[in-house]
Amino acid sequence: MANKKEEKAAAAETKEMTKDEQVGFHKGSLTVLAKERQELQRILGIVEQLMQMHLSELKRLGVDLSKEAAEAVKAAKPGEKKPPIDELL
Repeated sequence: MANKKEEKAAAAETKEMTKDEQVGFHKGSLTVLAKERQELQRILGIVEQLMQMHLSELKRLGVDLSKEAAEAVKAAKPGEKKPPIDELL
């Protein structure tokens, strides 16, 4: 019985964060998310660079990617829609 009372008291404390604590929490979250975004952009830059290297090598080997892309667009079903992201989750 005492454990339930302690749990309720702890839950009440976490719900009643002061304004300064809330501001600090949200500022910290934004800082972390901004750093995550920077890292994601760095990774995307690396991926883009690797893709460009492969594209240039394929062109050197005589592969016409624009022709293959046009064929892929024609082969795609025109009425087919992707499901919303919330349905995938």
